[in-house]
Amino acid sequence: MSARARRIESVVDAVGDTPMMRLRRVARQVPDVEVWVKLEFANPGGSVKDRPALRMIRDALDDGRLTRDKILIDSTSGNTGVAYSLYGAALGVRVRLVMPSNVSKARKDIARSFGTEIIFSDPMEGSDGAIRVARDLVAKDPEKYFYPDQYSNPSNWRAHYDGTGREILEAVGDRLTHFVTGIGTTGTMMGCTRRIKEQPRPVECVAVEPSEALHGLEGLKHLESSLVPPIYDAHVPDRILRVMTEDGWDMADRLAREEGLLVGHSSGANVFAALQIAAEAQRSGRGGCVVTIACDRGDRYFAPMKWERRYVW
Repeated sequence: MSARARRIESVVDAVGDTPMMRLRRVARQVPDVEVWVKLEFANPGGSVKDRPALRMIRDALDDGRLTRDKILIDSTSGNTGVAYSLYGAALGVRVRLVMPSNVSKARKDIARSFGTEIIFSDPMEGSDGAIRVARDLVAKDPEKYFYPDQYSNPSNWRAHYDGTGREILEAVGDRLTHFVTGIGTTGTMMGCTRRIKEQPRPVECVAVEPSEALHGLEGLKHLESSLVPPIYDAHVPDRILRVMTEDGWDMADRLAREEGLLVGHSSGANVFAALQIAAEAQRSGRGGCVVTIACDRGDRYFAPMKWERRYVW
């Protein structure tokens, strides 16, 4: 029996309640362990960042930090910017973003389609460079902007505490033994883990980060060489697992070929790490249930062909 389709009043009402899919083929070497991936690309903006972006906007509108007279400005590597742009348009909020200039063309174009202005920062300085540019702009004209600062804003992790983490527990319940996700702003790890740890059964929560400072896992942070997000608490994850860029990219390719999931490289890193954890559980003989996050779709990393509007009569 199929569920009745939801009726919504606005696109903002479509955020959350994303599906979870069990990985069968890429996890065939660990038959005694369930490996699940939460498909966050099913959010309207196409990524896990929809949740915190919407929460930060709504919380700021509710408490008066954001008014219609101000411009929302923040730094982003892409997905949060797309989400700010989408929900800013839906809620009547002007948006200006600072992005490294090497962010994928697809995400630049998507953000602009909602009327967002983009300011580019030095690609060699990565997300930290974009943070510095955004902070400088706000410091020069503080009355002009609302600066949510996704790296410092508790609404970031609370979106996952109230949403993503709760939904994971509702889906797998007491079977859950491990939660695995990458760290960028760290909001997903902080929020989900805090929610998961409230239930009585012990669950190991593992943070995933790139193995090297110079890496190709866009959206993830190598904390030792980066500005550590203020919302990050090193005591929340039980441990950190480091993943090579090549392993994340290769796993993203495998997910497309073997599971029909076209996801980005940070999602590939998440699944690679989840399978490492599942292998440990398999060797222990206790079995288990591992959940990780598919952060976004892989088509955001393509360089699309130039689109031309043509009419043929």
